[in-house]
Amino acid sequence: MKVLIVDDNKQIISILEAYAKKEGYQTVIAVDGQEALDVFQRERPDIILLDVMMPKIDGFEVCRVIRKTSNVPIIMITARGEDFEKIMGLEIGADDYIVKPFSPGEIMARIKAILRRIQPKTENLQVFSYDNLQINLADYTVSIDNKVLSLTKKEIEILWTLATKKDRVFSRDMLLNKLWGYDYIGDSRTVDSHIKRLRAKLEKYPHDKWEIKTIWGVGYKFEVSDDVKQ
Repeated sequence: MKVLIVDDNKQIISILEAYAKKEGYQTVIAVDGQEALDVFQRERPDIILLDVMMPKIDGFEVCRVIRKTSNVPIIMITARGEDFEKIMGLEIGADDYIVKPFSPGEIMARIKAILRRIQPKTENLQVFSYDNLQINLADYTVSIDNKVLSLTKKEIEILWTLATKKDRVFSRDMLLNKLWGYDYIGDSRTVDSHIKRLRAKLEKYPHDKWEIKTIWGVGYKFEVSDDVKQ
C-alpha cells in the first residue's frame, strides 16, 4: 500500500514516513497543497495523510478537489481541534480527522483500520488461484496444474504474500518484518535464499503467465502476464 504524506512541517513528515515504512507501506511526500494534487495524480496512493494548514492550497480544498474524481481514503491532520473544523473536514469527504499533537502509532492504527475496511478480503481467504497455480493456506499446499509441490512452510508463506498482492514490489525488509517478525535479527539475505529455493522448485513445472520477478535494488514481486518469459 502506498501512503501520500502531505505536511509543510518536515519533521512531521520524517516521523510519519519512518513509521509508515516500518509498517511496510510505500511513501510519497508533498509539502504544500498544489504539490499534493500533483503527486496524487502521478502516484495514485492508496491512502492520504493530509495536513489542513498548508501553503498555496489548504487541506480542505485539496480534499474537495480529490473527492471530485476519487474515493481514496483521506485522514486529515490539524493543529486546531475546533468541532466545526472536524465537521467540515468530514463533510467534504475526509474519512478521519486527527488533532496535533498526535501519536504516530495511533495514526498507523487508523490507517490499518481504514484499509481493512476497503481492501478486498484476500487475507481472509484460505485459497488463492491464478492460472495453473493454487495456494491453499488451510492445509499449506501449493499445486501447479493440480500437481502438489513439496514446499516448506516459509516458502508457501512467501509465495502467498507475493501472489495475493500481485505486481506489488516487496523489499527484503518488508518480507522479513511480515513473515519473520520485527524481532528477527538474522541476515536479510535469508529472503534471497528462500526465494532462490522456491524458484528452483517452481521452475520444475510450466508456468508461462506468472513468475516471481526480481526488481533489482528494490525487492521481489509476483508478476502476471500473458508473455512472461521464464
